[in-house]
Amino acid sequence: MGETTSIPGSMKAWRVTRHGEPADVLELHDVDVPTPGAGEVLVRVAAVAVNFPDVLLARGEYQERPEMPFIPGIELVGEVVALGPDVTDHAVGDRVVATKIGVLAQYATVPAVAAHLSPVSLDDEHAAGLSIAYQTAWFALHRRARLQAGETLLVHAAAGGVGTAAVQLGVAAGARVIGVVGSAEKADVVAAAGAERVVVRGDEDVAAVVNELTGRRGADVVFDPVGGESFEKSTKCIAFEGRIVVVGFAGGVVPEVRANHALVKNYSVLGLHWALYQLRRPDLVREAHADLERLAAAGSITPVVGGTVPFERAPEAIQELAGGRTVGRLVIRVG
Repeated sequence: MGETTSIPGSMKAWRVTRHGEPADVLELHDVDVPTPGAGEVLVRVAAVAVNFPDVLLARGEYQERPEMPFIPGIELVGEVVALGPDVTDHAVGDRVVATKIGVLAQYATVPAVAAHLSPVSLDDEHAAGLSIAYQTAWFALHRRARLQAGETLLVHAAAGGVGTAAVQLGVAAGARVIGVVGSAEKADVVAAAGAERVVVRGDEDVAAVVNELTGRRGADVVFDPVGGESFEKSTKCIAFEGRIVVVGFAGGVVPEVRANHALVKNYSVLGLHWALYQLRRPDLVREAHADLERLAAAGSITPVVGGTVPFERAPEAIQELAGGRTVGRLVIRVG
């Protein structure tokens, strides 16, 4: 092991012992503190942001299925306390944000390439939710859709962690943003994030509102982490040369992409799996982080924290996200 600070031998960690609903299958265990391997750092975890993959991991529905029992949690902020062999770009004492499955614990090892210095402008609660939501939104809007100032951006599930990130980044890029939410109670959060207009799904027809607001031109870019009916509505209000970025299927239905419809209306459907950038183009992830750090320092983006819970109540937080009742990011305080 490389440079270290004082580290205990054991720690508390939440582990999934069988597949099911998070509140039913997560158990708090005493386990050994892991040792960082080559290219890894050991982090004393300060806070963990709850993400929808935590729900899917508990249910056994995520694309990765770790061997049980396993530690969930995929996004943290904390302090580097030890360096593995060959790590030269981090130092003990660095405050970092990082991503990796297995961080819902008091300590976690993460690849050094997946750890980035946490913006000094954000406290732990807000920094915990910076990586996945804002990286996903940044790559969707800037790398995949090439969003331009003056364009209209439609954001589905706009009150969630990723949705509020997309709204804020769209506004920062000079776009006109329309947000879609599932209930009137969530509308104020999206308006506060900068959306010019918030549509409550079910109360109004999303496509009709977008077409009316744009003079029948439609949305230039659509950010869709929902799928299903949300995707279908988007195809009815997409602009000439518009771009629909498919980020996920939180609604539970994978839509069919009709090639003939895309041809006739001259729009593009773009997929985004952010984790592939971490694997194949970490240089672009570093570039995105630098831009996010700049925007955070300028006050242009601030992760929306929908609530914080102590470490002992982590299963409740993940279950609350599973029920679709949250806004912004729920954050679990660890250290």
